Amino acid sequence: MLLAIVIAKSLIELSLLFIVGRFLLGLLAGAKRNTNIFWQMLDIAAKPALWITRRVSPKLILDQHIPLAAASWLLIAWVLVVKLKIDFCLQTGVAACQ
Repeated sequence: MLLAIVIAKSLIELSLLFIVGRFLLGLLAGAKRNTNIFWQMLDIAAKPALWITRRVSPKLILDQHIPLAAASWLLIAWVLVVKLKIDFCLQTGVAACQ
């Protein structure tokens, strides 16, 4: 159980880092971000979270707001998984979680 929680937490953290990195590099690269190879790699890595967010969100949400929505639900999911890990570690004993 702990392994599944740790894997879920790691995947959420990676997705958040991809989205934040894509945003920051997009700010630095400006209008030429589509030709930047590193931005393209971060874009590909962030696609699964962005795709899921687009599928679940209503059409009222604009495409340019999807990364913010994805980061928001990923942050909420991260907090929930951390709480789950803390609860699990308190139930089984802290020594089992180290």
